[in-house]
Amino acid sequence: MTPKGYREVELVCNRSSLLIHGGTEEERRCWAQEAARNFDVELVEVRRAEELPQALRQPNGVVFIADVAKLGRDAQFLLLRCLQTQEERPKLVLGVSGAADAALARGTLREDLHYRLHRAQVDLQKDGLRDLLKRRWAQQAEQLALKAAEARAAEEQAREAAAARRPGTVTRIAPKAKPVGGATSRTQAVSRNAVR
Repeated sequence: MTPKGYREVELVCNRSSLLIHGGTEEERRCWAQEAARNFDVELVEVRRAEELPQALRQPNGVVFIADVAKLGRDAQFLLLRCLQTQEERPKLVLGVSGAADAALARGTLREDLHYRLHRAQVDLQKDGLRDLLKRRWAQQAEQLALKAAEARAAEEQAREAAAARRPGTVTRIAPKAKPVGGATSRTQAVSRNAVR
């Protein structure tokens, strides 16, 4: 990541579009999925240039492109136009396999698109970042599993309660509890007075 730009953890949480390079395609996808979870939206993955216009129409979504260089320069121009002119746009997570500078040198990454995202880049090859991300994702997976288990338990309880209220089912009603303490002694005193 460039020193003057956003930090990686800020890019996960804010709406800035970014260029993510290095690491594996799966690591880039996991990063994009984490960003989508932060905004409570589904991740939209674009693999072909034809899918791009539809994906760019989702103003609150997160759009992931595993390797933007494979889409071609025309599709990259659409991405650039979206970043420059579209006021309400999705968060774009644009992946590049290898280093971004190498893709620029090969000519597979548009220079103007790279410049537009020069302050919002995540380099997965940066020392310690991949290990940090793996630990963070493992914690998030545990939290998601706990939430899912709680949701299943609550759903099961609701289903059991609904089954007990269904017409035709027998529900046992607990007997009323006898009054405790003073009420019993008053009742006894009233009955003694009535006998006299």
